[in-house]
Amino acid sequence: MTNIYAVVLAAGQGTRMKSKLYKVLHPVCGKPMVEHVVDHIQSLNVSRTVSIVGHGAEKVKEQLGDKSEYVLQAEQLGTAHAVQQAESLIGDLEGTTIVICGDTPLIRPETMKALLEHHQQQNAKATILTAIAENPTGYGRILRDEQGHVAQIVEQKDASPEQQKVTEINTGTYCFDNKALFATLKLVNNDNAQGEFYLPDVIEILKQQGEVVSAYVTENFSETLGVNDRVALAQAEQLMRDRINETHMRNGVSLINPANTYIGVDVKIGSDTVIQPGVMLEGNTVIGEDCHIGPNSRITNSTIGDRTKVDSSVVDSSVVGSDVAVGPFAHIRPATNVGNRAKVGNFVELKKTTLGEGSKASHLTYLGDAEIGTDVNIGCGTITVNYDGVNKFKTIIGDRSFIGCNANLVAPVTINSDTYVAAGTTITKEVPPFALAIGRSRQENKENYANKLNTNK
Repeated sequence: MTNIYAVVLAAGQGTRMKSKLYKVLHPVCGKPMVEHVVDHIQSLNVSRTVSIVGHGAEKVKEQLGDKSEYVLQAEQLGTAHAVQQAESLIGDLEGTTIVICGDTPLIRPETMKALLEHHQQQNAKATILTAIAENPTGYGRILRDEQGHVAQIVEQKDASPEQQKVTEINTGTYCFDNKALFATLKLVNNDNAQGEFYLPDVIEILKQQGEVVSAYVTENFSETLGVNDRVALAQAEQLMRDRINETHMRNGVSLINPANTYIGVDVKIGSDTVIQPGVMLEGNTVIGEDCHIGPNSRITNSTIGDRTKVDSSVVDSSVVGSDVAVGPFAHIRPATNVGNRAKVGNFVELKKTTLGEGSKASHLTYLGDAEIGTDVNIGCGTITVNYDGVNKFKTIIGDRSFIGCNANLVAPVTINSDTYVAAGTTITKEVPPFALAIGRSRQENKENYANKLNTNK
């Protein structure tokens, strides 16, 4: 296969979205539409990818980073004008260029590859990605001659009643001989109602020049969906979510209610894991094998080991080991590392904390900026007092220590291994190994005090 280049059209404002967010940055299954497109292109091993940016250009560049090169279409004068902006970067190169819109996140890499292969097999100067639509209203129609070759693309408004019955439509994705593309773009004019330079006119000019123009029909019309408003955005979300969920189920993951399960495109899940309804798995999350993710849990950019149970809890940007129990109603905040066989119980919050192997914080506890060893028991109501209003401080708890209920651990402080902290104690200084730390007022019983109170009623 010859050198392949890609031009991504991402300059339109997207006024029908009625949004402050630039259209191609609207997410589908947790990733901006244009990033879906560019990631799919990269899987084809293209030589160069050029994104045509306009409105929101800096935000698009920030999102895509070095995945693409960029050229600015300062004034939006149509799709042919947009592609022409890439001439300074790739216009004189030999090879094949795929042109694709940044608002078509559902087109699979396999479809792009098949389009490219068909284009080269046909020795075509241009190849159109087409699809068969049950309702083609609004799409440009593909008219073929008696030999089945592409004769013309007719837009909806220009099509005769007979032509409007044609169900093969132009998806807006093309392959071109790169040099022929940029040579022909110079011949496109804007003699139309909108006063714009249209990329399909390149097809018509190449036909008039006697060049081979072909078309490749994709098997799945839904792949070609272009997102122009919130309705189409929701449709794309649903279609991609169904695709993602089906892939995981075929790979051995049980989704109890796929229609109510939300899994990001980059999430990885091991076999025999069970996902309950209402679960959201986002970002670069990795779930191990034989896990159980309970209802309404949300796990973002985190790694979960094997055989771990997360029950109705939130895990964000953290690592949870194997054979761990989390929840219900636990909140594991960023930069937390939970060791194997540990337990994070109900209404426990961890932030920037290491909880060692076999350690337990079973309920109603806040542990922030803490380093906790192995086989430590954290009693109910324990708090690491890590913030003085200006700075955060660290609490260190050694292996095999026992922290009683309602303990306040005022950081910075170290509690060494094999120690006991009595219930209700406030710790403000280091606890040596094998010590019992107790810091609370002595209990005093007032005999018959209750009777006195009852007498005064």
